[in-house]
Parts: sequence; C-alpha cells; structure tokens
Amino acid sequence: MKKISTRIWLLIFAFLIITVVFMYVLTDFLYEQLYVEDTESTMIEVGTKLQTMYTSGKVTDEFIADIEHYNDYSNLNIFAVRNPRELSACVPFDIDYETLIGAEERQQLLAGEYVQKIGYEPRFDRQLISVVLPLVDQNRLEGIIYIYFPLAKISELASQEVILLFVSAFFFLIVISFFVYKGLRHIMRPLNELQTAVEQMSYGNYETRVPVNSSDEIGKLSSTFNDMAEAIQREDEVQKSFLATVSHELRTPISYVKGYSEAMQDGIISDTQKEETIQLIVREANRMERLTNELLQLARMENEQKEIILYPIPLAETLREVQQILMHQAQKKDITLQLTADDSLIVKADEVKLKQIFINIIEDAINYSHEQSKVEITAIENNEFAHITIKDYGIGIPQADLSHVTERFYRVNKARSRADGGSGLGLSIVEQLLKQLLGKIEIESEVEKGTKVKITIPLMEE
Repeated sequence: MKKISTRIWLLIFAFLIITVVFMYVLTDFLYEQLYVEDTESTMIEVGTKLQTMYTSGKVTDEFIADIEHYNDYSNLNIFAVRNPRELSACVPFDIDYETLIGAEERQQLLAGEYVQKIGYEPRFDRQLISVVLPLVDQNRLEGIIYIYFPLAKISELASQEVILLFVSAFFFLIVISFFVYKGLRHIMRPLNELQTAVEQMSYGNYETRVPVNSSDEIGKLSSTFNDMAEAIQREDEVQKSFLATVSHELRTPISYVKGYSEAMQDGIISDTQKEETIQLIVREANRMERLTNELLQLARMENEQKEIILYPIPLAETLREVQQILMHQAQKKDITLQLTADDSLIVKADEVKLKQIFINIIEDAINYSHEQSKVEITAIENNEFAHITIKDYGIGIPQADLSHVTERFYRVNKARSRADGGSGLGLSIVEQLLKQLLGKIEIESEVEKGTKVKITIPLMEE
C-alpha cells in the first residue's frame, strides 16, 4: 500500500506531466493556426492580387518583369513563369515538377484554383510552404505564379525574453518543488506520529499519546486519538482492577472451603466442631454463589442490546411486597420497616427489575442500621416522576466515600462487608437497573446519623 505522501507526489508529478503535454499541444496548435495559416493566407492574398495583373493571352515578358520587380520589395519569394520547369532557374533548390504539379494539381489549376504545398527543404533546414496560382486563358494553362516561403522554427519565433521566461519558470518550479517537499513533510509529520502511536497501541502500550499542534482536521484527529487512547487505558485499568478484585473476592471463600474441607478429610476437625465447620463452608459457598450471580447479572446488563419493555406498575403495591419479603430479615435486628406510599402512583418500569432495586437498597439499610431502629420508606409524586426515599438511622457513610459507593466492589468497611456477606456490587447493580428504567439515584449520608437514598422513576403518562 502506497503512503499518502507518495500519492501526493505522484499526483503533483501527474499534474506536471499533463501541464507539459498541454503546453506542447497548445504551442503546436498556435504555431499551426496562427503562424502557418497566417502565412498561407498572406501568400494566397498576394498571389490573387498579382493574378489580376494578368490579361488573357500569353504570359508576356512585361508581366514576368513586373512580378520580379514586386518580388524585390516583398518578404515572400514570388516568381512568374510560363513553364514550371523554368522555376529551376529562379529558386535556389531542386524542384520535383511531377510532385509540384501532377495530374490532379494540373486539373485544379485549370479550374482556376490554387495549389498549396508544404514540406521539409534540406537547403533551408526548415519547412517550406509554397502556393501555385494559375494563369489560364480559355482552359489553357499559359503560366503560373509561384510563391514560396521558408517557415521559421518555433524556437526561432521565441524571443530572448520568452526563453528567459521559460528558464525562470524552470528555476521557479525547482524552488516550488522544494517548498512543496518541506510542506508535505510538515503536513505528514503528525500523520506519521499518529501511525506510530497506533502501532504502539496495537502492542498494548495504552499510555501512548500524540502531540496536538494544530486545530485543523489532523489536529482534531490527533486529539480524538488521545481521547480514545485515554478511554482505552482507563477501561484497561478498570478491567485489570476488576479482575484483580474478583480474584481477591473469590480467593477468600475458596480458601475457607478448601481449608476446612481438607481439615475434615484429614480428621483434624473434631466431631463437636463438624457442624459449625459445615455451616461455615455452606456460608462461604453461598457467598461465592451470590458473588458469581451478581457478576453475571452485571455482565448481562452491560452487554444487553435489546430494548427493555416498560409497562405500568402500581408502585405502592410493589413496595409492600418488598416490605413483606424483607420483614423477617428486619425482625432479626428488631428493625421496623415503616412504609408510606401514595396508592395512586403508577410507574413505567419492569416489575422484576424494580423489586430488585428496592430489595438491594432496603437490605443495605437493614444491614447497616443499629438494632431497634427503623427504616423509613416513602413514595410521592413530583413533576411527573415518582420520588422514593429510603432512610435509615445506621452507621452512615463518610463524605469521602459517597461518590464511590456505586462502583464495583467498593466497600466503606471491607471487614464489616465480608462479615455480613456483602460483595460491594449491590449499588452497582442498582445503578445499572435504574439506567434501564430511565431512573436516577442520589445518596445522602452522615456518619452515625444514617443514610438517605433518593430514587426517581418516570410515572406512566395518563
């Protein structure tokens, strides 16, 4: 594949070749049309006027002498002869009479028409144009007027100034070619840098960047490439971090299951401790299962291309069903789930996804609330949206962590999260689900005062 610079040079070279050919054709055309034809028309015009001096009858010596006298003052070579063979005594070169006046040319002369010839004459080293005009009397060719003129060469027609102009144009072309070369190198430099950067990116060097030195199309392309490289680098770092976190999260329960299973197999665990050990293994197995399911759910949501079908759902009824589902979990910590919802609210959503959003948030509220406290759930209408607020009075979230709580595997207190089985994926799943339902989430919190989660979901149009 040819480089762009090579293509540009080929294009410039092609234009130069076309220009030279055009100038050659134009020069030849102007030479033939302006010079040769003008000379021919002048010769015919002079010959026609001289023909008018001839009267019927034989060609007299006086007529021939008059033509010779006119020849002395003309830039053309003009002769009058009774027989074409007499031209050999008049012209300084050999004439082929059969070629000059053959049978066809003789009939043309008898008809009163002139004969024009053009050909190369070695004597003059140039083209020779000649015109033969007839002197006719009663269908008899009494004589001819012969006019010839050696044509000048194109190079002879060009004056010294024109030659100087062409020489200057040649040097100007060389100078222009030099600057075009420099300009092309300057234009191609960012493209070459971009090509090198792309090759580096293909080898996995995502830190590669290209300098942006202009605001033209190439500059915008370089800037776009830098943005793309930055996004790829960021995504690569996120992916590496994600894989490292997943490996770390799975390593702990796997270690528990493997260690305690081997201990029971080797008889290290006593019979009195087997029941507790089995419960520990089951708990860690459940934690791995939950983590795997949540990871699969996140992957499906991110890769899901089909459009989610949203339909009318009574919000208050859905919240009451979630309340019943989580009631037993709340009673373990003596926590009251207090629900206040407007029964007229009909949201545009997917029921399964909506329930999962509320379950994930209320579960977190229960897990991080103090015993014998309460979790308040309210749902009201505001500007064609349903606003659901879930407020607890638990340990709260530090301000520095609020902006990160929806990130994958992020934990405010990692030790506490592992103790209660949390994976750090709950709020990430909630955020993805709300995007599919065209909703939003906002979190407010104060340490040891509690957390308030605000959810906004579009209402069904009446």
